[in-house]
Amino acid sequence: MIALSDYLILGAILFALSVAGIFLNRKNVIILLMSIELMLLAVNLNFIAFSHYMNDLAGQVFVFFILTVAAAESAIGLAIIIVLFRRRHTINIQDLDSLKG
Repeated sequence: MIALSDYLILGAILFALSVAGIFLNRKNVIILLMSIELMLLAVNLNFIAFSHYMNDLAGQVFVFFILTVAAAESAIGLAIIIVLFRRRHTINIQDLDSLKG
């Protein structure tokens, strides 16, 4: 049987990879969005692991709400990226400095 610590280590590795993706790649908006989604999935893995080992379904139900919000965030984020690409012909963050207020 897989121990709780194995799930938590996997979640920590996924979370660290997503943080590294955010800090190492600050040029491409799509990779930043994918890193944020990976971060949410790492947190969801921890919720499911704790929920399973504590025999409580509240964590698993909470994951469904998080996945719903993450799907909406991805759809809206990709729509914004498509509009930016059509107007600016780039998704490079440094080229989008005209959005600063």
